[in-house]
Amino acid sequence: MNGADMLCDVLLANGIDVCFANPGTSEMHFVAALDRKPQMRCVLGLSEGVVTGAADGYARMADKPAATLLHLGPGLANGLANLHNARRARTPMLNIVGDHASYHLEHDAPLTSDIESLAWPMSYWVGRAAGAIDVRATTEEAYKQAQLKRGVATMILPADAAWGEVAPIDLSPVILPQRPRISTEALRHAAKALRSGKRTALILSGRALRSKPLETAGRISAATGAAIFSQTSDRSERGAGRVAARPIPYNIDLAVETLRDFEVAICIGSGQPVGFFAYPGKPGTMLPPGCDVIELADHESDLAEVLGMLAEESGLGADAPFMPNRLGQSDIAAPTGVLNAESITIAVARRLPENAIICEESITSAGKMAVLAPQLVPHDHIALTGGAIGIGIPLAAGAAIACPERKVVALQADGSGMYTLQGLWTQAREQLDVVTIVFANRAYAILQNEMRNVGVNDFGRNARRMLDLDNPELDWCLLARGMGVEAARVDTIEQFADIFAAALTRKGPFLIEARI
Repeated sequence: MNGADMLCDVLLANGIDVCFANPGTSEMHFVAALDRKPQMRCVLGLSEGVVTGAADGYARMADKPAATLLHLGPGLANGLANLHNARRARTPMLNIVGDHASYHLEHDAPLTSDIESLAWPMSYWVGRAAGAIDVRATTEEAYKQAQLKRGVATMILPADAAWGEVAPIDLSPVILPQRPRISTEALRHAAKALRSGKRTALILSGRALRSKPLETAGRISAATGAAIFSQTSDRSERGAGRVAARPIPYNIDLAVETLRDFEVAICIGSGQPVGFFAYPGKPGTMLPPGCDVIELADHESDLAEVLGMLAEESGLGADAPFMPNRLGQSDIAAPTGVLNAESITIAVARRLPENAIICEESITSAGKMAVLAPQLVPHDHIALTGGAIGIGIPLAAGAAIACPERKVVALQADGSGMYTLQGLWTQAREQLDVVTIVFANRAYAILQNEMRNVGVNDFGRNARRMLDLDNPELDWCLLARGMGVEAARVDTIEQFADIFAAALTRKGPFLIEARI
């Protein structure tokens, strides 16, 4: 038995049975060990951004980490953008990054790099196995930190630690300590604010946006009049029978206007909302000056328990009433007119199957999906969290692997989709049940909007050449078919509605290029 075998055994003992991989020479002993473990599902990504993005989508839906296998520092570097998104989503993930044999590092071979320095900005924990005897403890600590911190843990595996011999041993799952308790003083402060009659906002993030915590928030809202808002989070459970949380707008002016009358903000799951970017003459935070901001709990706490404690401290019982969303999907009229983001999302909303997973990287083409979501059948929504584009296609792949019995509907902007196009190949190889809708506006429309936000309304030749994708035009049907995914192009909303309905009746990956 070698260190790589021990690594596999520790992963499996702790319920990690999926490994998203793009290995290289230094990881071959680990690949051989994986081959000896049929319990482990190994999923190849043709770029490391696919690997890390898919591991993110998997963990968001499976509620447990996946492992990734990356080749040395450059392989890790290729996956960093989606590790940034996973870090912002507080996704538990265990990266295994190979390195040269420890005695080979002194030679400064061409692929030698400072892996620790590359890993730390996107990880909550980084560790290195000093040798084969150290693999078990390092792997267990990586798992423990990924779970406790709800985040990315990166373990560096030198080649000699992988091939070195170790003695077999009986393994047990790592026992995790209790999650951190919230401040009693902050809890009393929040409950008092809710009873005070002041205009109060409950601002929820992370696992506070699952159905049961949302019910508790709904009971608090019904009893106190507090408004419920959501920040961009790893996963939101939406639809009829659940409680709606109003998304805080991305646009800073709209966000400030939305929140301007609140006197108290109780933040559960993360800190107070801030602007994605700074703009001349505009605030960086969205709450009004003088607002009493109570940061009650962060992602590491048990947020369902925190909301239960807040309800109890506010004098509410578990049977206090709340207002669930009413099912109104059948009342949505069929869209007519031009094919655009609004008509497409209306068409999707009308047909969305129960328990579907919406994976959204539509950027400027969000349309009416968020507005319509409360009245649709129950479904999950996973989105771009950290702002690093190129996560949508692999995120959908990971979600589909975690939940093979559920339909995944991916709303994908064309520019960001090109970053990790290779994820379609993984969807085809694994025969994942994903319908990808590409909003083909042939532009980096988000950047055009940001140019206007800083006061530039007329684009010259150089600006247009950096913001447009129309010369040459991307042919998404050809690209998808080249990756093994069936595809169709639509130019009218009627065509879209028909093809989307047909795509929902079949299993496996399918892509619709909607030329808006």
